[in-house]
Amino acid sequence: MSVRTPSSEEPAETVHRAGFACFVGRPNAGKSTLTNALVGQKVAITSNRPQTTRHTVRGIVHRPDAQLILVDTPGLHKPRTLLGERLNDVVRTTWAEVDVIGFCLPADQKLGPGDRFIAKELAGIKKTPKVAIVTKTDLVDPKALAEQLIAIDQLGQELGIEWAEIVPVSAVGAKQVDLLADLLIPLLPEGPALYPEGDLTDEPEQVMVAELIREAALEGVRDELPHSIAVVVEEMLPREDRPADRPLLDIHANVYIERPSQKGIIIGPKGKRLKEVGIKSRKHIEALLGTPVFLDLHVKVAKDWQRDPKQLRKLGF
Repeated sequence: MSVRTPSSEEPAETVHRAGFACFVGRPNAGKSTLTNALVGQKVAITSNRPQTTRHTVRGIVHRPDAQLILVDTPGLHKPRTLLGERLNDVVRTTWAEVDVIGFCLPADQKLGPGDRFIAKELAGIKKTPKVAIVTKTDLVDPKALAEQLIAIDQLGQELGIEWAEIVPVSAVGAKQVDLLADLLIPLLPEGPALYPEGDLTDEPEQVMVAELIREAALEGVRDELPHSIAVVVEEMLPREDRPADRPLLDIHANVYIERPSQKGIIIGPKGKRLKEVGIKSRKHIEALLGTPVFLDLHVKVAKDWQRDPKQLRKLGF
């Protein structure tokens, strides 16, 4: 078993490599946090609620000798709704198209049926190299980490998966994040950069703004709500009649939930919660777009949208 630690020396390479890596793992395995840490900026929404990622976010890591494009997929899970089935289809399609797969397994949770379910699917993908990434190492002591590394090695042997690497990382503590990039890059094909220097993601701005609003709306709501929230940015327009040195961007967005009873939870007493969502997301949106923003939020009911193909289409799934 080869477990990578910082002392490992990598041979210098002069060729340029560029390609796609995707992180897979059960919901809440730390995939989005890791994507943001590698890119060095917030491109994927993070939440302590499982199953928050719904779009394939590409984060782009630029190096002088390489370009690593990270595809962040939803967590693979046993679907209960039409939305769930569509999310799983997104995951499988992505796996088939990338150059390397990073399987994220949290250090602080023993391997469970969810991990095994994903590992079995991965075992069926023969050609693509697979790297086991042990996330959240800041939450465990060295003994527990060693046990997890051994368990992952054994899981690979049992299912016939040959891990290209097993790498412990802590995205929050910024431990071994650069090393992970160093180990993923040699697994990419040789070739020129696929995106211009300075690009961090190819997500449309409107999608990213909607995701930032949804992330703020998810914070502190009850467990049953995360899956029920969708956000659609209806329009983003520069305010007219503003001086060039004081621009303002008007953003009008709708927060959709599934039942009228959920409306009060999102809005809060006297609109307090919705106001907090607006303040919090506006700060992140202004940082992302680099311009002052006026954010107009409305909460609407789209009845049982997760199970309705027409509503799913309307909400962008």
